[in-house]
Amino acid sequence: MNALAVFIADDEAPARERIKELLADIAPELPTRIAGEAGNGLDALEQVPGSGARVLLLDIAMPGMDGLELARHLGALENAPAIVFVTAHDEHAVEAFELNALDYLMKPVRAARLAAALRKAADAPAPDAERLARAARGPRQYFSVTERSRIVLVPVRDVVYFKAELKYVTLRTQAGEHLIEDSLVALEREFAQDYVRIHRNCLVARNAMRSFERAGGDDDDPHWNVVLDGIPERLPVSRRQWPLVKGLVNLGRE
Repeated sequence: MNALAVFIADDEAPARERIKELLADIAPELPTRIAGEAGNGLDALEQVPGSGARVLLLDIAMPGMDGLELARHLGALENAPAIVFVTAHDEHAVEAFELNALDYLMKPVRAARLAAALRKAADAPAPDAERLARAARGPRQYFSVTERSRIVLVPVRDVVYFKAELKYVTLRTQAGEHLIEDSLVALEREFAQDYVRIHRNCLVARNAMRSFERAGGDDDDPHWNVVLDGIPERLPVSRRQWPLVKGLVNLGRE
């Protein structure tokens, strides 16, 4: 039997060692090899794509990037690993995982349960992005863009606007732009606190709006554009959204 390549991501070194001991214990019935390990989500995101891992044992609560967000980014890989989440007792996580059919192990992990989860994961695809999004506690901190077989992260805080164009959405930062596959409706729902719809095809960061300038129309029905921080481009505000948007500039500066 070929050894199953397993990557371990957990911010606690004793927890990683415990997993490795359990993998050694179950080796006679289920041979595995350690493809790598990481102590936080960002390091795991850097290492997993080139590790050859077939299964990722992934802690949920980690600094910098939690396990659920990491799993969403890794899902963009062509050969994304199957994932078994590992969690301490957390009623929210357990309920969300069971509701969304995501496999998980409770800490302290037991050998028999680990073996069963690995057997199941060995023949499973990476978890579905929609299920991961539904199980998440809150909005992502990063967007991921695949470039030359590696994942490049774009911090959400750097995104000035999202604009829907044909089948894709363009996210714009002061440094440039990237295409993502998220729908504008889903982005609006996920980031409702920080982004506002100014047009049917555009969401803008509240704190990036500096002022408005008149773009045409008559005195009774003027058209307006948003002036953005650090970007010369002007974005039109639809008549429908203007009553909501016009009062947000001062709010965005608070």
